[in-house]
Amino acid sequence: MSGVVSTHPARWLQCTAPDPDARIRLVCFPHAGGSAAFFRSWGTDLPGIEVHAVCYPGRGQRIDEPPSTDLRQLAHGVADAVAQLADRPVALFGHSMGAPIALETATALEARGVQPVRLFASGSRNAPYPPAEDWQNADDEDDAAVVERLLTLGGTDPELAADPEFQELVLPYVRADGQMFHSYVPRPGLSAQCPVTTITGDIDEDADLRPWAELTRGGLQEHGVSGDHFYLVSEPPYALLREALTAPAAVR
Repeated sequence: MSGVVSTHPARWLQCTAPDPDARIRLVCFPHAGGSAAFFRSWGTDLPGIEVHAVCYPGRGQRIDEPPSTDLRQLAHGVADAVAQLADRPVALFGHSMGAPIALETATALEARGVQPVRLFASGSRNAPYPPAEDWQNADDEDDAAVVERLLTLGGTDPELAADPEFQELVLPYVRADGQMFHSYVPRPGLSAQCPVTTITGDIDEDADLRPWAELTRGGLQEHGVSGDHFYLVSEPPYALLREALTAPAAVR
């Protein structure tokens, strides 16, 4: 796969607040166009939970690598790294595009004998798959259109998005993520054993649609919050995560 050069955890996972006393690890998967930096503060804001943010190829500390083009293979690379950290219970949190990557990672971990305790699908709603899109190659979009799409979704500062240096650095992997996400076709029978919690903003018109009730054999919980697709910028779901992950039953 493009961009896979190592399965060492440090290549794939960024942990800004290591916690040797944490009873559980939470692996966070960024949205399309996002990076591990999106979850930079989560480790300090979730005491007792050691947070690891996934480093996708083509950005951040992996800017020297080409972006991934195959979502399932990307997930297998993450799973190889996460499996090396499974001396403690592991939960997965994926936002938007990160949700299906987390799902594929969960099933890849289960195939390796590692059972995640829960998968949080943020910015994703339990619903039938939408009709197949007539997705055009992202190279067909000019830079202005890609920037406009970023601003429409939210989560990107408008002043920063207008900066030419920012665009030169970010737009290539934003395009690649869009292509990868929209070309992803779940394999027949895809289903994780772990329970799933969806978290969706009440005015989110861009939520990822996925039949989560069919994609888990561990049970589904649906949780609504106030906000749009990027509700977690101003209101990260810390209370929900703490409640779900720090109860004794969560890490058995």
